[in-house]
Amino acid sequence: MNRILICDDEKDIVRAIDIYLKAEGYDTVKAYNGSEALKLLKDDKDIRLVIMDIMMPEMDGIEALSELRKFSNVPVIFLTAKSEDADKILGLNLGADDYITKPFLPAELTARVRSALRRYTMLGSISTEKTVISVGSISLDDPAKEVRVDGDIVNLTKTEYEILKLLMQEPGKVFAPGEIYTKVWGDDPYGTENTVAVHIRRLREKIEIDPAKPRYLKVVWGRGYKIEGGSR
Repeated sequence: MNRILICDDEKDIVRAIDIYLKAEGYDTVKAYNGSEALKLLKDDKDIRLVIMDIMMPEMDGIEALSELRKFSNVPVIFLTAKSEDADKILGLNLGADDYITKPFLPAELTARVRSALRRYTMLGSISTEKTVISVGSISLDDPAKEVRVDGDIVNLTKTEYEILKLLMQEPGKVFAPGEIYTKVWGDDPYGTENTVAVHIRRLREKIEIDPAKPRYLKVVWGRGYKIEGGSR
């Protein structure tokens, strides 16, 4: 059973999310600040997803995520208020996989949860597609879930890995942001261009020598993103 950690200082929200998720058959554990969440994540290796509020006492979601990424790549969905746009971007830059703006509908929450868990599970399964893909000096070994640039291992989050794999499977093809979101997140792409853009920027910082002048990961203005062989 997929175990999900719910973390929010508002107990009514935790209780509501707990009800929604248990109705879908998920197992849950609860925390009410970032410190509690980190302790649970270190102690419970069966947690497959974290749903975490940004604004919390003692340790907020941003700080907790920063600490979490030092020892785990478990998917994280942030709960945010409409006024927290800067924190959403910061969270995505630190390695969050997605965010949900409060108030949200139960159907939106469960759809995002299913999408995140599906990506997490797929990354642990054996692929029937080409197992090692190379574009220029970038190589992606799918069975090992390992990416190298110029022979050096690059540490990616699960979402970054899936975006890179999607682009590398069809070098030169332009993928619209909505198409990337649908294929990687497995959800409707409405209002998600910013989320994709942040992940693309993070990928550039990890695979490009000069992210401001990318050799591989290119933007095609007004259309989307593609990966090329690295020629100048």
